[in-house]
Amino acid sequence: MDPPLNEIYNTLLYNQITNTEQNVPDIPMSFSVTAVVEEVELPVIDVSRLINGAEKDREKCKEEIARASREWGFFQVINHGMSMDVLEKMRQEQVRVFREPFGKKSKSEKFSAGSYRWGTPSATCLRQLSWSEAFHVPMTDISDNKDLTILSSIMEKFASESEALAYLLAEVLAEKSGQKSDYFKENCVRNTCYLRMNRYPPCPKPSEVYGLMPHTDSDFLTILYQDQVGGLQLIKDDRWIAVKPNPRALIINIGDLFQAWSNGMYKSVEHRVMTNPTVERFSTAYFLCPSYDSVIECSSDYPTYRNFSFREFRQQVQEDVKKLGFKVGLPRFLNPLY
Repeated sequence: MDPPLNEIYNTLLYNQITNTEQNVPDIPMSFSVTAVVEEVELPVIDVSRLINGAEKDREKCKEEIARASREWGFFQVINHGMSMDVLEKMRQEQVRVFREPFGKKSKSEKFSAGSYRWGTPSATCLRQLSWSEAFHVPMTDISDNKDLTILSSIMEKFASESEALAYLLAEVLAEKSGQKSDYFKENCVRNTCYLRMNRYPPCPKPSEVYGLMPHTDSDFLTILYQDQVGGLQLIKDDRWIAVKPNPRALIINIGDLFQAWSNGMYKSVEHRVMTNPTVERFSTAYFLCPSYDSVIECSSDYPTYRNFSFREFRQQVQEDVKKLGFKVGLPRFLNPLY
């Protein structure tokens, strides 16, 4: 298997040991693989109205975006302005780079050290294991890449178009929460954002291992381009639901920073990717992130969260993952005064 997930995690896969015997901290209840009640289609929003619509249509579109962000934390956008040709070529190049031998891609010089990731090095039980591989690529790797390959060219186009869409949506959400819409262009500049190319290989124990562990995103918002295999699930009304793929749409989800910045108005919702026994899955995500020194501040007389920098937030997440095997996230930053 490429990457060597089966080999490296053989003990976890085939020697069932309880968390107590392994001295593993208790993991959240949401990590249990519960039955999915139904497959649903996320709210679908035609964002072309933001640019081409009359004032009434623009306002209705803004309300739909804000409502979906409050009630779901996830929504889909169509007529989003991203070129289908760029999206299709992005998928082709992504598949090609993942087809390279493990030894080559794990030491790839295409991107900075540590960009290629696979499995979960810190996993001590099955619920902490992500059966996937990814290239997590800083925008600086793309913008500064002088090796004009097809991959770097397509990633640059994908990033530029994602950036424009992310700014558009973030400014709408800022307006609807009564905050300054220029915050994002001032703090979420090109060099602070990321692209992530994901591959989820077939898994021998799909009922016991995640493709990607339950988590929330540590950014303002995420733009996801996925194939039609399915596997993405999220929590809605205290239960897991499966997201029905839509070939016309991109998926948008709210991240932790937007939940904190909006004082809880918009929801950063826990989500996961399930594995498949026979079919691999691909997706590409763009993450709208601020600079490390940017301060996330609730504009409220009764802020739910204390002020914190993006650097502080990331460091806390990394410490928790290393110590506990999973991310704690925003609960670490609750305001002790309220």
